[in-house]
Amino acid sequence: MQDSRLLAKPPICRLGCLVLVRNQRGDVLLVDPDYMDGLIMPGGAGKANEAPHRAAARHLHAQTGIIARLTHIAAVDYNPADRYLERLSLVFDGGTVRDGVNLNIPSQKRSGLLGASFVPVRELPAHMAPSQAARVTEALTGRALPILLHGQRPD
Repeated sequence: MQDSRLLAKPPICRLGCLVLVRNQRGDVLLVDPDYMDGLIMPGGAGKANEAPHRAAARHLHAQTGIIARLTHIAAVDYNPADRYLERLSLVFDGGTVRDGVNLNIPSQKRSGLLGASFVPVRELPAHMAPSQAARVTEALTGRALPILLHGQRPD
């Protein structure tokens, strides 16, 4: 049974689908968007009815060329509305890539990115906004949660 009252006026909340990727030294992959100061984890907003882990994998591939199968959430971060809409960010564990992996960053005109690089954990606060660095630090704790779709682990 579908209750039309539940669908009449859905809440406005952006869903951020981010990916934590490390290299073999433990450095964190960050991208440099031209629309904000500081570096951030790869990712972006999910589309309507797009599974969040698939949205995160899609953005990771589009921004860096890395293909990852995402199976666990490393952190969940809620941000109330301020200069942006209210948002919930899911940080997926993208695992570890080999040192020297070839990143394929699209042109700035196409992607809005100035570049991407691996940053040592101890240097994160110098490259990121405090809330972004705190999000990465929490995601690095290793307390991952499995991804479920309708109660089942996705393929």
